[in-house]
Amino acid sequence: MTAPVARKIDARWLSDGPVAKLLGLLNRDGEEARAVGGAVRNDLLGRPAREIDVATTALPEEVIRRVEATGGKAVPTGIEHGTVTAIIDHQAVEVTTLRQDVETFGRKARVVFGRDWKADAERRDFTINALSAGPDGVVHDYVGGLADIAKQRVRFIGEPQQRIEEDYLRILRFFRFHAHFGAGAPDPDGVAACVRGRAGLETLSRERVRMEMLKLLLAARAAPTLAVMAESGLLGTVLGGVAYLASLENMIKLEETLGREADAVRRLGALGVWVEEDAERLGERLRLSNAECERLLALDGWWRLALEQDARLARGLLYRLGAQTFVDRVLVAWSRSAAGAADAAWHEFATLPLRWAVPVFPLKAADFMSLGLTPGPPLGGALRAAEAAWIAADFPADRATLDVIAKEAAARVSKS
Repeated sequence: MTAPVARKIDARWLSDGPVAKLLGLLNRDGEEARAVGGAVRNDLLGRPAREIDVATTALPEEVIRRVEATGGKAVPTGIEHGTVTAIIDHQAVEVTTLRQDVETFGRKARVVFGRDWKADAERRDFTINALSAGPDGVVHDYVGGLADIAKQRVRFIGEPQQRIEEDYLRILRFFRFHAHFGAGAPDPDGVAACVRGRAGLETLSRERVRMEMLKLLLAARAAPTLAVMAESGLLGTVLGGVAYLASLENMIKLEETLGREADAVRRLGALGVWVEEDAERLGERLRLSNAECERLLALDGWWRLALEQDARLARGLLYRLGAQTFVDRVLVAWSRSAAGAADAAWHEFATLPLRWAVPVFPLKAADFMSLGLTPGPPLGGALRAAEAAWIAADFPADRATLDVIAKEAAARVSKS
């Protein structure tokens, strides 16, 4: 069964390169293969097709045989669900046999393989993700995805509640895809179904929730989408605490004003971290990596930064924190201040790492040993005292000042 031809894409990856070669292998001897999902959607929207998935009528064993017969590599990454990862010319492409879900249990499903492209499309999550295109570029649409792309609308295929009960992660995916591809308010039937199914969020692994939330935070429409989630009672369930939506909205404006790339962890900090306990809760609730947790914890003290915009104090703060933590903390503080994105003082504060190279503390143990100190705690104490004095003096580099700092620090340690 085929759908009427409504659109055709002229994608180079369909006609040349590893994906085209793979489609050529699979589109013969009575079998058919097409690119499906995000790559087709993105091409229609004029966006890069970063990950290209392929669907085929060929059974997994036949996919493996054809790929390996031409020198490629085939890895049975999810063969019980018909998925094989084909590696052609060093590019990995996920190939899945057409299927129907006979029975679903959350994310798991019992499937049967088939040859019906319409049935395969109808088992997917959203209409814009169910489009397929063959090597000729013809787009096949069985569920209204082309119309929804034209309207910038994210809509569940079929009955939203049924799609959600098949996998409760689709609640977060609904909002994530709307934030990236939608316009205006989210589809009301979809929102209502997400609210009805919100208890299912508690059954999801924290790693999967983390992945969806960090991707959502990077979207162009992250702030208004998260506002809808908050109004629907869903965001509190995910974060387990208060959401600071105005801070997030301001953070996005600041990143744009400063020409900085969107940063999901920094945006999460603006959205959910006011005190250290918030960072600890989010780290546990979303199973963040150690590095992500450390970044959120390092936001503690953001509220003091309005008092540290003196140039000397700012340089000292940058020296102690390092560039990333400094920028994170300054932008969170700025996002919660009364100043707007055009404020010159905050702009100068936030861009300090671009104008000032953090120096290396120039005094060494040998400088203090020449003053009579021996290795041990006193020597360490002298080094720490001298470094504090050097920072307070605004990082002098001339030898005479450094000698005075070293002598005074050694003298203080000797007297203690």
